[in-house]
Amino acid sequence: MTHAVLSFEHVAVRYHENRTPALNDVSFAIHPGERVALFGLNGSGKTTLFLAAVGLVPYQGIVTVNGLVLGKKSLSQVRSKIGFLFNVPEDQLLFPKVVDDVAFTLIRKGVPAPEARRKALQALANLGADSFAELPPHELSHGERLRAALAGVMVGDPLLLLLDEPSAGLDPPAKKRLARNLGDHPSAMLAATHDISFARLFCQRYMVLEHGRIVLEGQSFDEVEAFWDCRPQ
Repeated sequence: MTHAVLSFEHVAVRYHENRTPALNDVSFAIHPGERVALFGLNGSGKTTLFLAAVGLVPYQGIVTVNGLVLGKKSLSQVRSKIGFLFNVPEDQLLFPKVVDDVAFTLIRKGVPAPEARRKALQALANLGADSFAELPPHELSHGERLRAALAGVMVGDPLLLLLDEPSAGLDPPAKKRLARNLGDHPSAMLAATHDISFARLFCQRYMVLEHGRIVLEGQSFDEVEAFWDCRPQ
């Protein structure tokens, strides 16, 4: 039996006891190879959903990754199956050189340094980023830093990529290049974004979060545009 790569069953997250839950009774499943867009206004719960998926916030309900229920004992095993691109890629680039940053993903999994470096260079080349492999991250543009961070989460071939606003700050050609790179990658993906036109380029279906609940899901991105058009301005 093929497990869902990620499933939520009645998941809720409440940061403060007397406030509205950040996530409220959320259930869904993402299957191997699926690419799903997660839409929602600021504060709708998109980032909270990502944090719950990797056990970074306490939650109620059940989160399962590739058949493994997320919990204290399974936390490291679950996280090893997920690549998480934060909404500020600069926060993930910690080493003096880009290639060392990307290679570290593999080194911490026990891959010998020479092999990790070779695979890191290939991951950067796949994203058209090999030209700045030896540069320090602070010398890169935002789009270059994004590609460097993305190489770091892709290099380990995770079962699932969680992408938090991956197209933010990119110009139209860069968005198209990124969408093409993501579409060619075999991992399942959940991409939180406000950008419907970007999501159309590589995602197969979508979910819409509003006030911590999934209020719309489907495959026609025209429905999302119509949904937003009907919301109060």
